[in-house]
Parts: sequence; structure tokens; C-alpha cells
Amino acid sequence: MCGIIGIVGKQDFEIKEALKMLKRLEYRGYDSAGYGTSSGNIAKCVGKIENLFEKVNNEKARVIIAHTRWATHGNVSEKNAHPHADCKNEIFIVHNGIIENFLELKNFLKERGHYFRSDTDSEVIAHLIEEFNKENNFEEACKKAFSMLKGSFAILAIKKGYEKIVGIRKDSPLVVGIGKNVNYIASDIYAIIPYTKNFIFLHNYDIIILDSNSIRIENLKEGKVKRPIEKIDVEIEEEDNNFHHYMIKEIMEQHKIFDYIFEKNKENFLIFADRIRNSKKIFFVAAGSSFHASIYGYYLLAKLGIYSQPILASEFKNFKNLVDKDTLIIAVSQSGETADVLDAIRIAKSMNSKIYSIVNVYGSTLMRESDYYLLMNCGFERGVAATKTFTAQLTAFYILYKILKNEEFSLEELRAKVLDLLGKSRREFIDKISEVLKEKQHIFLIGRGISYVSALEAALKIKEISYIHAEAFPAGELKHGTLALIEKDVPCIVFLDEENKDETLSNAYEVKARGGTIIGVSPFNDPVFDIWIKIPDGREDIVIYQIIPMQILAYLLAIKKGNNPDYPRNLAKCVTVK
Repeated sequence: MCGIIGIVGKQDFEIKEALKMLKRLEYRGYDSAGYGTSSGNIAKCVGKIENLFEKVNNEKARVIIAHTRWATHGNVSEKNAHPHADCKNEIFIVHNGIIENFLELKNFLKERGHYFRSDTDSEVIAHLIEEFNKENNFEEACKKAFSMLKGSFAILAIKKGYEKIVGIRKDSPLVVGIGKNVNYIASDIYAIIPYTKNFIFLHNYDIIILDSNSIRIENLKEGKVKRPIEKIDVEIEEEDNNFHHYMIKEIMEQHKIFDYIFEKNKENFLIFADRIRNSKKIFFVAAGSSFHASIYGYYLLAKLGIYSQPILASEFKNFKNLVDKDTLIIAVSQSGETADVLDAIRIAKSMNSKIYSIVNVYGSTLMRESDYYLLMNCGFERGVAATKTFTAQLTAFYILYKILKNEEFSLEELRAKVLDLLGKSRREFIDKISEVLKEKQHIFLIGRGISYVSALEAALKIKEISYIHAEAFPAGELKHGTLALIEKDVPCIVFLDEENKDETLSNAYEVKARGGTIIGVSPFNDPVFDIWIKIPDGREDIVIYQIIPMQILAYLLAIKKGNNPDYPRNLAKCVTVK
């Protein structure tokens, strides 16, 4: 889940400009950061990339690699930050992923006299290259070292005095950006898209040798290969200084998603719907917020009499015997790089299933490995907690539902209702609720049917950025154990929709009778509510209206507790390790 970049130029490139590129990947990891150059300079810091800027004056270099880390092996410290070096401090590497056989390799290298400075799995890569560089040139040494690695990895390697970058990709993304007298490489297109519109997406086991004017690709299994150059003309929004955090910016721009998701996908939605109609078995595969959106899709298909099943991507291998050539896998992912999701679709493909995906990032691995895909088209999302991408996923399933049902729908109406929810008076009211909740240790959330999806996602938002324990339940399950946890003033957020109104209200009264505080999220008021968050009326679209106030609530809770909602502890947005 780390971010990596590399630059090879004919002329010197400013280190500070390279760090600006790296900062665009900080959502991938913000434990520590570092850079290395072909002149042998290296600098590291703990914490955010801003700390690294302080170590740079006006330094320039022709070859630069840089890294922002999310820790897997080894604690958060400067010694564990990347780049990692060999014994002589001449070979530097940056790595995203996990080296599964690093202990075996480390012992092999120690027997040959290598000594290690860090606790990471990544450092073995630099020493392996050093070992093979004794009898081979640098490129061959890299190839030999890479061939010994097991696990998932995107790696860039450089050597002092050598004006090339050698890299490899295996189950972790790498994309090349082609410039004039300069070439770029990164773990995400977003880092380099301001500098070029021409890209090469690497495949698994592709080894790349990059200099300022040439790109050479070999594949460990196929030998020399050619990968197409793709022109991607995407505008990236300028930073908006009117917002203190990316999360609130992305919450506030959710009304825009309705302008793009359908208009750019009309034909794709029809093809997607037709495949759903003609599939004997359907499984949703996703993780995190995307899994909650998949549960919403599952409920909607059930309304149409279409059987499907949502499966957590990390658990999918336990259900592989249910998958065959007549199965449709609907994979849902914001990044398109989630390791568990990719692992699941590859298992399904091995069983000859069709893979249709809903994804936000163009050129992502999921997009490229799917038989068909829908792009959310909702713009880049930098906040770790999913907001506008979750709403886009809900909208995609809502549109599919309406098409499958042959019903007309108005995205303009959706847009207007969402704009109302984002209004100043609405936010000020939720701010008052956050004052009530900020010191609570536990929050329970309940709903039935599609409103249970809102409870699940709201609980995730609250706990991942405010660190308050929040737990969601189907409302009918309260009597089966959860009521034992209800005490005086314990808050319970209740999501109501017209279809399940009476039964859910009955459950709310059960909580109220035991001293709980009831916060209703509903188009209509009820005496059981201690606090009422009014939302627009809706049917299948009501989940969209229920979740937006909860996103705002989670954000405000995080702020009041002194947390940075963009960078929650222990989390990164793009989960590229299993």
C-alpha cells in the first residue's frame, strides 16, 4: 500500500518537484517517506512528505526514486523508511508489496556476509541485487534478484553513477509515463498525469529498463515484449484551498457524480444489465465500503427476483467451488488495485467465469483484467475514507436496478436532493449532533433491508476516522444478544425507510426502553427519536440520502477529537497487500 515514483531525465530534475509528485500518492501511505538519487544521495523521514521537503535545499538529479510508506514489516522509523540500500550504499530500491520469502533470502545473504540496517522485508532486494552484481552487470543482477522473489511487488532499483531505473511489477501496479527527454514511472497514474498524457501499463512479471530516451520491457516468463502506449487525456482538478481536508471537499462535491456516471456510460450500463439478466449465478466481490455497496446491489437484485450473493474478497477462495462458466462476478473497487479483489477475480477467471467490474481508476489492474467494466467517473478521491466513490457505487447499482426493471429515473432529482443535504444549515445541525456524540465510547447503528447498508457504511465511517467504536446490526437482530449492551444514554442511530418503517421503529422503542438515546435518520419524524436527522423521501435511492449526513457526522467527530480525517491511523486507501 505504499506509493513509489521514479524519474529519469536527460537534464537534472528538481528533487522538490519529484516530491510534489510523490505527495499525490500520500493516500497510499504516510508513515514515512524518502528518496534516493543516482548521485548517491539519500534522505528519509518519519511521518508525512512535508517533513522530507525540509531536508531538501535546491538539490537536483537526473535519476530519482522516491517512496511513501505504509508499514507492513518493521515498525514506523527512519531506518525502516525507503529507499533501502545495499552494504556499500551504492544500490537503492523502493518497494510496494510484500516479499513472502524474505527470511529465507535474508539468511542466504547473511551467509554471504551481507548485513542489514532495517527490520523490513524490502531491504533484501537491495542486497540480492548487490550479490548478483558481483558477477553480472546491473541490469542482469536486477533480473536475477527479481526472479528469486515470492509475493507481491512493484520495485524500482537504481545504482550510483548509473543513469537508468530498473523495475518490475508483480501483483502490484506500475505505470510508465513518457515525456520528452524524461521518462517517469509510478505506482499510480495520478502521480504523473500532470506531466504527460502517454502511458504504458506494465503487466505481471514485466521488467522495465528506463532511461531518459528509451523504454525497454522484458517479461520474466515471456522474454522481450511490447506493451502499447495509451493516450489518456484526463484533467486533474486544481487544489481547492477553501477546504481544510480532502474528505470534506470530496463529500461536498458528491452532487457532481450524477453528471458523469450515466452520461459517459449509457451503452455500458445496458450491456452490464443484459449480462446480469443472462447469468445463472451472480456473485459480488469487494472489500470495505465497496462491499457495503455490493450488499446494496444484492438487495436490489433480490427485489427483481434475481438471485445473487455478496462475498468478501478475502473470503472468496472458500466459495470457489460454487463458481463456473455460467457465473458472473461483479467486482467492485474504487482503486481497482485491492489485492484481495484481484486475487478473487483471478480465481474466478480460472473457473471460466465472466468478470464485470465497477471501478473508479482508469487503467487499474481490475479494469484491465475484467471482461467488461463501468467507470464511476467521479474524479480522484484522496481521502482514505471513501465518500464520493461509495455514493457513485450506490448510484451505479441504482441505475442498473432501474434499467433491469424498465423504469425511468431522474438523476437530476437525485442531484438536487444531495445538494440539499450538503447545505450549510444541514451541516450546522449535524455539527450539534457531533457535540453530543464526541465523548461517547460506543455507538450502535441499526436498519432493515437496504437501510442496513446505511448502518454498515455509517459505522465504518465513524470508527475509521473518529476511532469511536461503532457497530451496525440488522435491526431484527437486536433481541438476539445486542440489547445486552444497551445502557443509559448509549446512542443508537436508526435508519428508516418506508418499506421497513414499522418493524424498525419497534426495535428503536426496544432500545429506548432500556435507556438508549435514539437518533433517527429518516424522511419522517417519530416520538421515539431524541434527535431527528431529516432526509429527503426516497425508495431504493434512500440509502444515498441516509449516508451523506453520516459522512459529514464522521468527519466532524474526527475534527472534534483532534484527528486528521484524511490520514486515519493504521489505514491506507489502496490495500495492495493481502
